[in-house]
Amino acid sequence: MAFIDLNSDVGESFGNWKMGDDAAIFTSVSSANVACGFHAGDPSTIRQTCRDAVAASVTIGAHVGYRDLAGFGRRFLDCSATELADDVLYQLGALQALARSAGGEIKYVKPHGALYNTIVHHEVHAQAVVDAIKAFGEDLPVLLLPGSVALAKAEQAGLRGVAEAFADRNYTPEGTLVSRREANAVLHDPAAVTENMIRLATEGTLTAVDGSTITMPAESICLHGDTAGAVAMAAAVRQGLEQAGVEIRSFV
Repeated sequence: MAFIDLNSDVGESFGNWKMGDDAAIFTSVSSANVACGFHAGDPSTIRQTCRDAVAASVTIGAHVGYRDLAGFGRRFLDCSATELADDVLYQLGALQALARSAGGEIKYVKPHGALYNTIVHHEVHAQAVVDAIKAFGEDLPVLLLPGSVALAKAEQAGLRGVAEAFADRNYTPEGTLVSRREANAVLHDPAAVTENMIRLATEGTLTAVDGSTITMPAESICLHGDTAGAVAMAAAVRQGLEQAGVEIRSFV
């Protein structure tokens, strides 16, 4: 692969509660998954994040989630398809307004947390997310886990499905993410993470939690901005990829 996208979850601070260092992350990534206010982020934080992304020439994406501020969007909500589709559409409209005020535009969508993981298998919620993106009217690409139900539904609806991998997360041998409820879900060693991401970008494979090799076709790599050492890890991954001859650029 001659190039790959690096994305990060940003705009997740809320009032006096601060999450991550978005401005620092923007020096390493090419795409920004901006919170839309339902799992994290307040209007002023979101608007400033969009300004910073535009200034750094980082592509803006909508990081939509379940309506779950208290749980940071990491809890499944048993809502109807209509309610979920309306919630996602609402988030897209809010972020688009704030992005445009900052001189930017939404260029893609990435579901967050429990919503992202749920629509790997959940037919109804996967369809609701796709329906909301179609209703938004701009046929935005959507970042999803390879092999997910949502990825298939997006492509069936004429949307561009973009497969991604997670730099700082462990994978099961089946190619799904190790649950955050387990102690080894998150990776913290920048050298090991960088080595794994170089293998992903150049060979299309990753090392799973049990040491096995799994095939992982991905156009984008997610670097979470809220994990400990996130800024240093993002810089290490970018440097390692570039030294391996992989260009970092947005997929849109």
